[in-house]
Order: sequence, then C-alpha cells, then structure tokens
Amino acid sequence: MLLSKRRPTAIIALKTLIHIVSLGFFALLVIAVNNNTLGGDPVQSVIHFTGISSLNTLLVTLLVSPIARWTKQGQLMRVRRLLGLYSFFWALLHLIAFATLDLGLDVSLLASEIVKRPYLTVGAAVWIILFLLAVTSTHSMQRKMGAKWQKLHNWVYLATILAVVHFYWSVKSEVAEPIIYIVIAGGILLTRWKGVKKTAFRFYSKRF
Repeated sequence: MLLSKRRPTAIIALKTLIHIVSLGFFALLVIAVNNNTLGGDPVQSVIHFTGISSLNTLLVTLLVSPIARWTKQGQLMRVRRLLGLYSFFWALLHLIAFATLDLGLDVSLLASEIVKRPYLTVGAAVWIILFLLAVTSTHSMQRKMGAKWQKLHNWVYLATILAVVHFYWSVKSEVAEPIIYIVIAGGILLTRWKGVKKTAFRFYSKRF
C-alpha cells in the first residue's frame, strides 16, 4: 500500500525498522567484541565496522530524497533526519574507537595525527560536518536558522565526497572496496546534482 494512503502507520513502521536494523548491527558489534570473534586485529575491525556503518547510513540518507521523488512518496522525507542521526551515531563510535582503542585516549596524539595524516584530516572534516548537521537537525533549529539551515545541510554532499576519500586514503592495500564506494557515492550524488552544484558554487565563491 502506498505510504500516502497510510501515512502515520507506514512512517512509524519504517522508523521502527531503521531503529531495529541500526541497533541490531550495534548489538552484533558488541557481541563480536565480547566473544572475541573480530579476527587477528580486533581494534581495526571495530574501527572499520563503525566507519563503514556511518558511510553506509550516510549514503542511504542521500537516497531518501530521489526515491521519494521518483516514487512520489513525499512522506519518506520524514525518515531522513533519523537516518542522518544514525550516520553521526556511527561516526561518533568511529572516533571513540580510534581515539581510545588505537591511541589510548591521548588527546595530544590525536590532534597531532589529524594534522600530520591527510586521511585523518579529511576524516575529521567529515566528522565536524556530521556533528553540525546532527545538532541542527531539529525543527526548532530549522526555524531559528531560516534559509541558512538549508545551506548548512547541503554540506552533506561535501561530507559524502570527503568520506569516500577518507576511506580510500585510509587503506594500505585492497582498494577495491573503497573504489566501489566511490562509484556508488558518485552515482548517488548525480541524482542530487542540483544541490551538489549549488554547494560547490557557494564553496568556491567564498574561497575566490
């Protein structure tokens, strides 16, 4: 049945499904950590899992708008905020895992690594953008910011580009997976070309 015919029930069910899937993957990660089934390098496995989960959720978030447009189901847009928050949730876990498990919660070392290593610099930029999008995602913030809200949230396109670059630069070998993500992200961004073009124009006009 079309979402437009059963709006409240269908959207609640879809949001419930998003919660179940997202928290289900988190539960699987916790179980794997507790059972020590993450392979020879569990630290890197946790970092990789949380990073990929954030990227996957971000890509799904970007798909909501074109799917809603193609299927003429505007109510689908109501799940976009929830997906975006889960993308930041995984990005937060990704940062925590890297800072604690890999760097021993050494803040000065973390800052030094971000400055010295380009892939971490790019990753930090993605994290900051997702953080800003998360804290301004409420309806009250949208009303307060007015037109600036949409301009800020268009930075999700830049975050997506930087996220796949971060992934590609972070691997030392086996680049097939990040290349696949680059292709997928490129295809999704093409479906949002107008927003991407506007964001790119604003970015370059401020720089030059």
